[in-house]
Amino acid sequence: MNNSETTQKSDWTVQVPGKWILAGEHAVLRGSQAIVFPLKSRFLSLSYFNNTSEFKIHIAGLCASDLEMIIWSVVERAMSELGIKRSDLKGDLKIYSHIQFGAGMGASATLAVGLTLFFQHLGVLKADPFLFAKKLEDLFHGESSGVDVAVALHQKPMIFEKNKENIFFDLAKLPLLYLSYTGQRGVTKDCVNKVKNLISEKPEQAQAIDERMKKVVQDFIKARFEWTQTEWIEHLNMAQSCFESWDLVPANVQSHMQQLKKAGALACKLTGSGSGGYVLSLWNEKPTSPELTSELIPVFL
Repeated sequence: MNNSETTQKSDWTVQVPGKWILAGEHAVLRGSQAIVFPLKSRFLSLSYFNNTSEFKIHIAGLCASDLEMIIWSVVERAMSELGIKRSDLKGDLKIYSHIQFGAGMGASATLAVGLTLFFQHLGVLKADPFLFAKKLEDLFHGESSGVDVAVALHQKPMIFEKNKENIFFDLAKLPLLYLSYTGQRGVTKDCVNKVKNLISEKPEQAQAIDERMKKVVQDFIKARFEWTQTEWIEHLNMAQSCFESWDLVPANVQSHMQQLKKAGALACKLTGSGSGGYVLSLWNEKPTSPELTSELIPVFL
């Protein structure tokens, strides 16, 4: 885009937040509930400048190179579903990324939802935006419960259950929770396949893990998040034990959690598919170490 275009007011813009999951990962694929929150400090923004020139996409921000590699395959899939060609589109679509891909924050869902809302704005999408966005997200994960798409689309805390109506809730009084990056990407498709293999090889053990994660979610909902510190620690540890039983906690992730606990974290759990990405940690008070605080992301900002 030239200088006049960059200062021009866009004809349409949207900001799609990432997400973090309190509990319910993996088991949500098999009908259990998951508790998920939007993460508005990490997002994908899309702005459309309507003109008569050939359609172009401009990408900037965090993980721009990742987006550049995949963007047209996702757009082509969307156009194929819609029965339109690239030549049918005009103008400039600017995408700015402030979310890390492959980190369990729902980056692929932000892209799927953002493009869905873009095509809806153009008037070429008449179908259910959730189902359309989920089809696009399936390009990344092979099989998706739709939880990331749902929270990115609605941008509200929710209790999500596959093929059921979403239950939205207001933020209760929650303790001090932060997210921090483990330093390693987690590949959702690989994690899902690893759990599937366990289900195939050891179905009773796999069922017991799902039930444990399901109990954590049900306990959270029943208590309306109003727990003592001890109860929070117990349930976060229980959720984390599911990731350990699924063998989705590599050594460097375990090391990251140990560092957090050494600095004062009361409990830690992976959030997302596992094998890397981000860790959710519970604190009694805000950490004072400058190095640590620069790495910790408040979950409600």
